[in-house]
Amino acid sequence: MGNATLLEMPPAHQTIAHEVIDQFTRVVGESFVLVDDTRKEDYAHDKTEDYFFMPQVVLKPGTPDEVSALLKICHRHKIPVTPRGAGTGLSGGALPTHHGVVLSMERFNKILHIDELNLQATVEPGVITEVFQNAVKEKGLFYPPDPASKGSCFLGGNLANNSGGPKAVKYGVTRDYVLNLEVVLPTGEIIWTAANVLKNSTGYNLTQLMCGSEGTLGIITKIVFKLRGYPQKNVLMMIPFSTNEEACRAIAAIFVAGITPSGMEFFEKEAAAKTFEYCEKVLNSPVTTQLTEGMNAYLLCELDGNDEEVLMRDAERVMGVVEKFESGEVLFAESTAQKEELWKIRKNISPAVNWYTLTKSDDVVVPRANLPKLISGIKEIGKAYGFNTVCFGHLGDGNLHVNILKENISAHDWETKIPEGIGEIFKLTVSLGGTLSGEHGIGIAKRPYMPLAMGEVNLNLMRGIKKVFDPHGILNPGKIF
Repeated sequence: MGNATLLEMPPAHQTIAHEVIDQFTRVVGESFVLVDDTRKEDYAHDKTEDYFFMPQVVLKPGTPDEVSALLKICHRHKIPVTPRGAGTGLSGGALPTHHGVVLSMERFNKILHIDELNLQATVEPGVITEVFQNAVKEKGLFYPPDPASKGSCFLGGNLANNSGGPKAVKYGVTRDYVLNLEVVLPTGEIIWTAANVLKNSTGYNLTQLMCGSEGTLGIITKIVFKLRGYPQKNVLMMIPFSTNEEACRAIAAIFVAGITPSGMEFFEKEAAAKTFEYCEKVLNSPVTTQLTEGMNAYLLCELDGNDEEVLMRDAERVMGVVEKFESGEVLFAESTAQKEELWKIRKNISPAVNWYTLTKSDDVVVPRANLPKLISGIKEIGKAYGFNTVCFGHLGDGNLHVNILKENISAHDWETKIPEGIGEIFKLTVSLGGTLSGEHGIGIAKRPYMPLAMGEVNLNLMRGIKKVFDPHGILNPGKIF
């Protein structure tokens, strides 16, 4: 594997010739080629800190053939290409660090077919996740992956980072619903990765290889998802605990008791406080739910299904489990409006914290039983390195979101000392049997820390795969490795 480490990389500041811009224009038309800085600015950043990388040109193809033609031009001239969805990422995976071309998939926004008999749907990658969920729900069907940004993020971006969300604890993540993909390779060839079948043992699984590859291996132009029947009933509880650690211990105990919630979300008191302020001052939608005095951590526990009696029995079992821990009175959401408000708290934590201050956002993941050690260790590392954290996340599957707050930290320490502290968080995570990301991806934000989680043999295998797909290294260069 020695040669696999020698990945070819296009120049970071290569100037794209006018003749090449003319070739792009002939493929997609002048209105879908952006060259002036004002129109390109929106494509120079995402939701990752305050990163900003200006592309030389933004291209907006509308068909797989156009994507193919554009990639052939870029491959021939060794021009770096950064695929981009909705720009909601938190790891910098869609940022054009090598400038070059941003290939926006925003025009690929059609739901092509919903197959109710086979419980499948064929969609383009620029469809907004919630739009797709609502479309299949109208037919009594269910697409479970639901990241917090589902109202704005694209399905293609979800697939690129293998996104999950609250319902992943019961139903799985994006890759669990992908049957087949139409992909344009960096060299311009168009392939399907598999077949629209539920079982497939025909060669290497190229479909799953694309899931979580962060746009480094190919451009996805069609996705075939499998669907489920929509659960008709749900119960939602908010359970307060005296400490973060007690909440984490209770989570493991609920699963040991044989209960599988459809959502098991955690947030600290501090996260809720920031969210209440954000909802009132920014969203003009105050939260009326009161937090329990003396309680410092909260779980949102959702149970779903089609039998209300079964759900209520499971809810009683959950209450029986949490009574063994330092917990407060359980709040049952008694109406749809109250359920929506409780989810509003959880869904708005990330924008609320980023409204309060600049953050570095990480989403580490460990086996559930190790969550208490993880969260207490993160707080200790924060004290040692002089930063505060707000923690929340999908603790039902061990995925903790850690937002490090800049607050009054100097610019120098923010860029030098704090990354050392983040490295300590990652070392702790790996020592507890975990890894660097559950759903945000590596991108550029976590790239320096990859050797903490992966051995050189593993990394060389990945580099070798990248080189087979992308011999000139033009597609999303500088990410992951």
